[in-house]
Amino acid sequence: MHRVTFSCTCGSVAGQIRVASPAAGNHVVCHCPDCRTAELALGQPDPDPDGVAIWQTMPDCVQIEQGADRLAILRLSPKGLYRWHATCCGAPMFNTLRHPRLAFAGISAARLSDTTPLGPVTCHAFMAKPGGGYRHTGFNRAGLRILRMMLRANLSGTWRATPFFDAQGQPRADIRVLSRAERTALRQP
Repeated sequence: MHRVTFSCTCGSVAGQIRVASPAAGNHVVCHCPDCRTAELALGQPDPDPDGVAIWQTMPDCVQIEQGADRLAILRLSPKGLYRWHATCCGAPMFNTLRHPRLAFAGISAARLSDTTPLGPVTCHAFMAKPGGGYRHTGFNRAGLRILRMMLRANLSGTWRATPFFDAQGQPRADIRVLSRAERTALRQP
C-alpha cells in the first residue's frame, strides 16, 4: 500500500491518497472540452493538446489533512461534475459526481507528489479526431473498472467514507455554476 501526498499549488490544501496498486484505479488523461474549460475557468494554463492527467479512485482513499475549508466546487452546467478546487490558489484538485452513493473521486495527477505508484497512463479519453468526433484508448476497460469499484463501494457501505460530502449527502463546499456565456467564452480558440 502506497500513500501519496497531494497539495494545491500554494500548499494550503493538502492530504494523501491510498494507492494499493495501479489496478486499484485508473490513470487517465482526459482531452475533453469540459476538462479544458474547467482548467481555464480556474486560471490554469491551457492543457491542450496534452490533456489533463487524472487518477480515478474511490473517495474513501482520499484523506484531506488540511485546508478542507479552502475547497470550493465549480460546475460547468447545473448537472455537471463537481470540480473541487482550492480557493487560495485556484488549483484544480478533485472531480466527483454529485451523489455520494455514486462513489468516485478523480484527483488531478498534477497535484500528486509522486505518480509512480499509479503506474502508466492506461486510458486517453476524448482525443479529437481530424474531421470531428473523438477517439479513445483504454476507455472501456477504465469505465468498467470504475463501475465495479462503485458497485463494491455501494455493497460494502464504503461510499459513506467520503471527505467530500456530509452525512446528509450535501457537499462540504460552496458551489458555483458557470453561465452558458462564461462556458462559451472559455471554449473559444
